[in-house]
Amino acid sequence: MNMEKLNLTQEWDKVFPKSDKVDHKKVTFHNRYGITLAADMYTPKGAEGKLPAIAVSGPFGAVKEQSSGLYAQKMAELGFLTIAFDPSYTGESSGTPRYVASPDINTEDFCAAVDFLSVQENVDPERIGIIGICGWGGMAINAAAIDTRIKATAAMTMYDMTRVTANGYFDAEDSEQARFEKKKAMNAQRIEDYKSGSYALAGGVVDPLPEDAPQFVKDYYAYYKTPRGYHPRSLNSNGGWNVTSSLSFLNMPILQYSNEIRSAVLLVHGEKAHSRYFSETVYSKLTGDNKELLMIPGANHTDLYDQMDIIPFEKLNVFFTEYLR
Repeated sequence: MNMEKLNLTQEWDKVFPKSDKVDHKKVTFHNRYGITLAADMYTPKGAEGKLPAIAVSGPFGAVKEQSSGLYAQKMAELGFLTIAFDPSYTGESSGTPRYVASPDINTEDFCAAVDFLSVQENVDPERIGIIGICGWGGMAINAAAIDTRIKATAAMTMYDMTRVTANGYFDAEDSEQARFEKKKAMNAQRIEDYKSGSYALAGGVVDPLPEDAPQFVKDYYAYYKTPRGYHPRSLNSNGGWNVTSSLSFLNMPILQYSNEIRSAVLLVHGEKAHSRYFSETVYSKLTGDNKELLMIPGANHTDLYDQMDIIPFEKLNVFFTEYLR
């Protein structure tokens, strides 16, 4: 992939078109682990007074110039001040070693985004919500379970990364022995990494694409490995996460207290998505009358990354308008 083909420039480095209805600028903030997070801020043009605000991140292995930025820009068009941020250790955010994922730190990234939004002069700190996409949908639910400042959470085409890591897809590897073999392999990799002084990467989306690849892998390829969604800073478009990142996900389920979330939650998933069981399981645990599961007919997992005629932005507008009053 070359930058010219993708039409990425220093002025506008996103994979989606720039909107003339919002103002855009790059900002940074820090989390409580001392990591500086990079974000794009989108503000409705001509907005006055204190606005409701939304922080957006995901998908897992993506950067803010991809899906999360698209969501943030669109929600800003609808009247919200938004930020799309790169999680710790990825994209333009700081943190070393690079390409590490953590169920704790990545949940904290959302809470840190709330810190940042809460002190902006043009934001009402009592009207802050979050949107998590794919693996960051699970992180968003986890953040909602711990952060009482979050008034509304939307999880789009969500993954529970701890469940899929520990149990495999569709829970097909949910056994002590299968987990033992994964731990054994990753702990052996720790030694190799320590010897070499660098961290082996797990690889992004498979390339070239095998003819017999499952449909959902073909869907990932169609987003991350083509001009539709490719970005040079995206892990999934390139070398992927550190192999040993998965260790903490094996041992630390993130949705333990999702049943105690009191704020509003909207789960959105594609009817044809291989991952829909993650949202269905979470929804079965949620309590209260401010929780909803919306299934999009005919949609697959990655349709909710960037397909503007499929992503239910009007529903998101109604949801956040209601709960960020």
